[in-house]
Order: sequence, then structure tokens, then C-alpha cells
Amino acid sequence: MILDLIASRNYAEESEVRAMPMVLRIERVDPPSRTALLEAAAASAVAVCLDPRADVGGEWHESVRAWVAGRIRKVARRARGAQWEAVQGLPGVTITVAGASVRSLLPVLVTETPREVAKLQISGSDLPVDEPGPVPEGARLLYVNPRVEMSAGKLAAQVGHASMLLAPRLSETELKAWAALDYRCAVRMPSVEEWDSLMGAPDVVAVRDAGFTEVEPGTTTVLAV
Repeated sequence: MILDLIASRNYAEESEVRAMPMVLRIERVDPPSRTALLEAAAASAVAVCLDPRADVGGEWHESVRAWVAGRIRKVARRARGAQWEAVQGLPGVTITVAGASVRSLLPVLVTETPREVAKLQISGSDLPVDEPGPVPEGARLLYVNPRVEMSAGKLAAQVGHASMLLAPRLSETELKAWAALDYRCAVRMPSVEEWDSLMGAPDVVAVRDAGFTEVEPGTTTVLAV
């Protein structure tokens, strides 16, 4: 089962680099809110891993298995208009939250990134900070490090890591309830004091970045409760 692989991964040295492309829909007119986009990213990433097609014997299993055997790299890119429509035909899962849509695609070798994705921009995916409002019932809380500045694209990948790492900690009943809500997540930025308290709390899942982009290696970027 993919969840077992995620829970037991040991970051073995990879002979080939694989990544999950994440496509963020950011139109020129009426762009989405930053929080909603991050919440859609977190949900879509874990939805790919928990999709029945990723189970043993499923058509996605080998691609997902090979990916989680190493580091769970993700690359977020922005798309609009015809670009967005073009990626809908690629294997993956689209999640929409409050008008913000993200499609997380089946992980691939970086050298074999589909051309529809490879031509999309990685930069320019930032959005202004917004007021997220109350936490939806049943949503899983993901807290962003208030000490670290990250673009929306970088954070989309980080909250995707968090939702994936959280999933193996949940019971079968909890996973079914979460699936019924399309893996709803609530992304929030706590105060520095709240963050420090969470860092020391039991049963909190921490995402520590490898430091390839934007942050120093080993930086804790997101905590999942």
C-alpha cells in the first residue's frame, strides 16, 4: 500500500530523479486567494497517493511507488486559460477549493516531464496573503512556519508534503471520512509563539525541506496536526 511506503521511506539514494508536477490555476483576471490555492494543493497531492489507481495492481502504482521510494519532490507551476485545459488530459487529480484549482499529476522522471507541463512557468505563482476565516469542519490543519518567507508555489509543494506525511498517521475510519471531504485541509499561519509550542507537541508531523529552493536545508516549513 502506498501509505506504508510513505511511512517507511528511507530516502535511499535515487538513480533517477522523479517529481510530482503540481499545476496551479492562476488566471490574469480574478486570480484565486492564496489560502484557497494552498488548500487545494494540499488536498490534490494526497488525493493522487490515495487514489485507487495508486494501489497495488493499479495503473498508477508503479509510478507512485518509485517516487515515494526516494524524496517526495514536487514542482509547482502556474497555468491559465488554454494551458490549464491542456493539463486536464494528463493523469492526475484536480481539487478546487473556494474557486481555487490545483491539479497534481502522476509523478514522473524529471527528464520525462510532459511537454504540456514543461513549458509552464515555475516563477510568478505568488499571491498576496489573505484572511482565511474559520477552519472548515473536518479539515486537517496545516500550519506554515511564520518565520520563513516562501512563495505560493513553494508552499504549494510544502503543504502537499504535509498532507501526504499526515495520511499514514490516520486510521482507516479517519481516512474514509477525510476522503468524503475531498481531503479538505486548512492552511493557517500561527503566531511565532504558537509555532514554537506546536514544534514541541507530540503527534505533530513536520515537513523539513531539503533546501533546493528558497529555504535553507533542514528548515521546518509546515506542521500537520
